[in-house]
Amino acid sequence: MKSTGVPPHLPDYVGYLYAHFKRESADGEQIYFALSDGNDPLHFDDLNGGKPVLYSTLGECGVRDPHIVRSPKGDRFYLVATDLRLYTSLDWDRHQRRGSRSIMVWESTDLVNWGQGRLIEVAPPEAGNTWAPEAVWDPEQEAYVVHWSSTLYDNADHEGDSYNRIMYATTRDFREFSEPRVWIDRGWQTIDATVIDHEGVYYRFLKDERGRSGGAPFGKSVFCETSTSLTAAAWEPLAEGIGLGTIVQGEGPLVYKSNTEEKWYLWIDEFTSERRYVPFETTDLAGGEWIPSKDHRLPEDPCHGVVLPVTAEEYERLSATWT
Repeated sequence: MKSTGVPPHLPDYVGYLYAHFKRESADGEQIYFALSDGNDPLHFDDLNGGKPVLYSTLGECGVRDPHIVRSPKGDRFYLVATDLRLYTSLDWDRHQRRGSRSIMVWESTDLVNWGQGRLIEVAPPEAGNTWAPEAVWDPEQEAYVVHWSSTLYDNADHEGDSYNRIMYATTRDFREFSEPRVWIDRGWQTIDATVIDHEGVYYRFLKDERGRSGGAPFGKSVFCETSTSLTAAAWEPLAEGIGLGTIVQGEGPLVYKSNTEEKWYLWIDEFTSERRYVPFETTDLAGGEWIPSKDHRLPEDPCHGVVLPVTAEEYERLSATWT
């Protein structure tokens, strides 16, 4: 059975940490933490009085789309995030053509002390942006696969039309990275990839970024595909248009397993709606069918992030530090 970095020897998990950002405002594009109500997977409250727990002072001086991975030994955590601040410009075109080619990285041994963080360039010169990085441990390579979205251009000025691919590089220490490679290229826009594994199968969720039309009936929504190898060239399609009907359009999927039962949760950001994240659930990950969760409480303005299961010691430390 493959693992994304959750070691089997850890004590039972007793709750969940939700790391996220908030929309464009003076403090919005920074790192926020929320903690679940015990082992309830759908009821969360912001920590630190609803204020950021981490600020970026490097690069664009803003961070979005945070993701945390636990090391295979369980003794360290790495947090990666998009180096992006829209509040001061709201210029999506500039950030996509001539934006940051780096990601922000923090690391911690306790989920509380994260140090200063560092800016690491991972995308190639032809990339115009480096969005929504995530990290997953790959036992086949004994390294972390760090993936993100980049629009690639065939000219130095980054002019003309292009589209986002999903790129990846490998690392063992989040300081030295391999040369970036294209992971997903459909010939059209794809962003916001996230991966979970179960019984030797990887489930990859991502957004079809095309405008919805006859040629792209599931544009601006989330789809899922599977593989038994994390860096396989071809993945099997499982589901398209996940959540449509309950939501009009969606992006920024995050997925996690229940700590107490065979159930999985998938949050999808209805990005043009005031409610933002809408949770879905399933007891059959391989079935590809998700139903909306009936009862949930999320922090105000919950944006693209990650839900990480935590132990009793970690839960108490987070609560004591930022409640």
